[in-house]
This record gives sequence, structure tokens and C-alpha cells, in this order.
Amino acid sequence: MLTRGSFARTRCVTWWGALPGLSSDALLYGLSAVFALGLGMTSHEGAQWQWGYLAFGPYALCAFIAFELRRVRFRHLSMVRMALLALVLLGSVAIPLGLEARWRVAQPEIGVIQRAGQNLSKDRNLYPSYDKHGILINPIAGIPAYESFFPYFPLMGIFGLPSAETHKGRGLTDPRIAMSLLTLLASALALALLRSSTKKKIRVAQFLLALPIGALFLSTGGDDMPILALTLLGVVALQRRQNNFAGISLGLAAAMKLTAWPMAFGALLVAHDSRNRSAWKRIAAWVCAIVVVTVTPFAIRAPWAFMSNVFAFPLGLTSVTSPAASALPGHILTTLWAPAGHILAPVTFLVGGYFMAKYLRHHWPLNLSQVLAILSLVFLAMMCVSSATRIGYVIYPLNFALWSWACKEAVIPTRELVQTVSEF
Repeated sequence: MLTRGSFARTRCVTWWGALPGLSSDALLYGLSAVFALGLGMTSHEGAQWQWGYLAFGPYALCAFIAFELRRVRFRHLSMVRMALLALVLLGSVAIPLGLEARWRVAQPEIGVIQRAGQNLSKDRNLYPSYDKHGILINPIAGIPAYESFFPYFPLMGIFGLPSAETHKGRGLTDPRIAMSLLTLLASALALALLRSSTKKKIRVAQFLLALPIGALFLSTGGDDMPILALTLLGVVALQRRQNNFAGISLGLAAAMKLTAWPMAFGALLVAHDSRNRSAWKRIAAWVCAIVVVTVTPFAIRAPWAFMSNVFAFPLGLTSVTSPAASALPGHILTTLWAPAGHILAPVTFLVGGYFMAKYLRHHWPLNLSQVLAILSLVFLAMMCVSSATRIGYVIYPLNFALWSWACKEAVIPTRELVQTVSEF
């Protein structure tokens, strides 16, 4: 028997699914325009409020065009929707990104990546600043303490090489240009290879690149965007059973940032060759090879600094407060009671592991859609329990859930997983 909440949710899903393509596009772009204007009026971050005002007009224009065209009968409706998508990308990504790169207005992580590129070009330690027994060692003068940390794996530093080699930190040498180019190229290749309907591909592209959850980060300094694009490329390669390609894509993402690791592990569960034999060893070999080769020299050079930058600081376990600490449950609990920062993650891991084992026992073997749905819930749980995470990380569970929908074969795995948890 359906509860009132599930009945309302079912009606909303049915209503949304019945909307014509241009009508749903008009709604999404209209909501994006409202969000952009609100961000421009309320944000205190220069890069964010400037993007808000710059992107408001293109979103509103495309929403109006889509609304006006919704009753017109087109022979190739997908082409019209893709043209609108390209117009949105031009107005919400390309123009704001070019202007902000020229004006040198960016999120703090762009300066961090630029300094990493300088250290790489001069063969210096990528992790000069670190926390030791509650004391910040070797802070960088003239910048906030939290910007002294480099909370990524070494491969992320390559995006700072253009500015390091030219000694210019704006224009085409801005790290955002290289990150956005990689994101767009990897996403375009992934969408071209994705075995799904054109309607689903357009929706995936909208959420990944064109709507604020993608466009805002591409323009202001989203280091997570190339991670997501490479991950999507790995997902598509898994779908097509091209395991070498999948291992390389996921390995490159895993060698840049820790947020790529859950999908790298998830790929081991669903990797199969053309004869339907498990191919997890090939995926693991590629990912381990790329990570080991790119990370080991820097980890050996300064192991304490490496652990402090890459693991302790992002998890909120250092004496320096991260600006990424959004008011999510984990951060609030840690603020009220400091030991919660060391307890929440292990408890969540144990409880989540128990239910995950229960789910796997009843639904093995998993398919790719199920793994993506599970990872969407995993990322959401990680966001909620982490003591220092930003609300912007919601792009991971949102995109993973959408990719699950685009790749799904039969049932909706998220509903099954939630039902399994509720039974206990």
C-alpha cells in the first residue's frame, strides 16, 4: 500500500516524465535563471555573484525560447534541444569563464592549483605546508592558512602548469581553461559512446554541464568537473565492456582526487568482458598502476605532509578550518561536540557496510545502474557525516543518480536499496 508521501512522489515522477522535451527544458532553464539571479544578489564570493549576473540572461533567454517553441512540431526535436543546450553552454559557461579568467576572479582552489603547478615545474615538494600535532608547519605567507594545503593527488597539479610556464595567471593559462576543456572533451566523447536514448543523453549533458550544478563550477573553479567527466567516460566504457579504456579513465580521475575512488571500487563489481567474465583484475591493474606511478614519488618524499594535505585536511582533522565546511549534519555535530568528527565516519562506515552486505546478498550480481544508484546514496551519506564538506559536492550524488537512470536496464535500484534499509 502506497503511503501519502510515496504517492505524491510517484505522481511527481509521472508528471515530469510526461512533460514534452522543450517544456521540461524551459522549466529547468527558468529555474536556473532564478538560481543565478539569487546567487548574484546574495553571494559574497566575487566569482559566484559575478557568474550569477552573467548567467541570468542566457538562462532566461533560453527558457523563453524553449517555452515559445514547445507547441511547434519539429521533425528533429532533438536537434532543436541540442541547439538550445549549446546556447546555454555559451552563455552560462564559455562567456563567464572567459571573463572571470581575464579578470582573475576565481574560487580559492584555483590559486592552490596554480601554486601546485609552480611547484611541479620547479621540482619542489607539492605538499610544503602540513599540520603536525595541531600546528601548521610551513604556512604560505600572504594567504589564508587553509590555502596553504593542497588537498589533491599530484596529477591535479598539471592544470597549474600553463600558468607556471608562462608566469601568467589569467586568460588562457588559467587552470579553469584546461579543466573545462578536459571536462567538455571527456563529456562529449562519453555522451557519443553512451548506449542510451538521445533524450537521456541530452538530460545527462544538461545536468553535467549546462545547469548551475555544472556551469557554476566550470566557470568559478570546479576541480570536481574533470573528475566527473572522466568518471562518466569510465562508466560508459564499462557499459560497452571496454575495460582498458575504463581502467585508464577511472585511474586518471583517481590520481587527481579522492572523490573518484568510490566509482573506481564500484567498477570492480560490474566489470565484464565480451564473454561476460569478470574483468575486475584489469580495471584494478590500470587504476593501481596510474595511481602508484603518479602518487608514490610525492608520498615518499614527504609522507606526513602528504597524509595531512590529502586526507586529514579534507576530513576536517587538522587545526586549520576548511572553508568547505557547509552547515551539514556532520559539521554541525562536530561543532557542538568535537570528538564527533572522529566518530561519525567510522560508525557510518560500519552501519552502511552492514546494510550494503545485506543488499548485495539479495541482489547479486549487480549491474552498472545499480552500482551507480548505490554510489549516489554513498556520496549523499558521506556529505552528511563529514565534518568538513561543502554543499557543492551534491553534484556527485545528483549526477550518479542521473547516470543510473540513463544506464538502467530494468528496475530502479535506489528504491530497492531504501526498502531494504527500512526493513531493518
